[in-house]
Amino acid sequence: MIDLSVRIPTLLRNPVMTASGTFGYGLEFRPYGNLTSLGGIIVKGLSLKPRSGNPLPRIAETASGMLNAVGLQNDGAEYFLKKTLPRLPWKELPVFANIYATDAAEFGELASVLSSAEGLAGLEINISCPNVHSGGVLFGQNPHMAAEVTEAVKKYSGNLPVIVKLTPNVTDIASIARAVEDAGADAVSCINTLSGMAIDLERRRPRLANIIGGLSGPAIKPVALRCVWQVCQAVKIPVIGVGGIVSARDVLEFILAGASAVCVGTANLMRPDAAFRIAAELPSLCEQLGIQDLNAFRGSLQVA
Repeated sequence: MIDLSVRIPTLLRNPVMTASGTFGYGLEFRPYGNLTSLGGIIVKGLSLKPRSGNPLPRIAETASGMLNAVGLQNDGAEYFLKKTLPRLPWKELPVFANIYATDAAEFGELASVLSSAEGLAGLEINISCPNVHSGGVLFGQNPHMAAEVTEAVKKYSGNLPVIVKLTPNVTDIASIARAVEDAGADAVSCINTLSGMAIDLERRRPRLANIIGGLSGPAIKPVALRCVWQVCQAVKIPVIGVGGIVSARDVLEFILAGASAVCVGTANLMRPDAAFRIAAELPSLCEQLGIQDLNAFRGSLQVA
């Protein structure tokens, strides 16, 4: 059997993880598969205080994808640590916390709260959120702000590895990746959702109450692959591929482009057993394609 384990730098038994915001806290998906069969899970975004999220409707189906403007609804970091994390099989499965804040200081404070928690394998920073002190500019759209947030989290994260989730809503994603790498990020994940909107023609209104939402699903896979390939050329730290993954073949395409691991996202909302099925199918697909060493296969895309 092929060894599918990878380091990001946390050791994963296989490269199939779940994307934040698409797998709840993990507990909700226990009826559909064995959580420990996955490489790891990234729980839905956490803030210092509980958030109720955006008004309804906040999800709309699109061609080959979906739009969401959930608004980072969550129970807050303290509740997660006391009530949710202890119920997850964290001794057998790496559990990562995705974190959200509105300024660098708040990111640092949130990292400090989570850093001493038993059971967390790492932190993923959501920099696709607005900096309230800069007029709502997304942290991830400015290399300086992205680096500032990364430094703040690294300062208070203790021994936890820090992953920075990059937004595709920029001109040059590689420059953002280099900035967070220089600021101490241990890995990057790309991509977060693309900005989009949908219109109800009969009602002559936006389909989302928030008007604009994040586009995800198979429709964005070509963009995600391009971003992963560009970022892998720009940084030395591990890259986690996210965007439109619905099959084991998709996983291998991202790894061929240079990704160390991947996150399954919207597919979980289409089929709640999707991530488990993809992880289970990966070994046989590798055998079928003659892939004997995942590390040798990674980044071997022939572009010349």
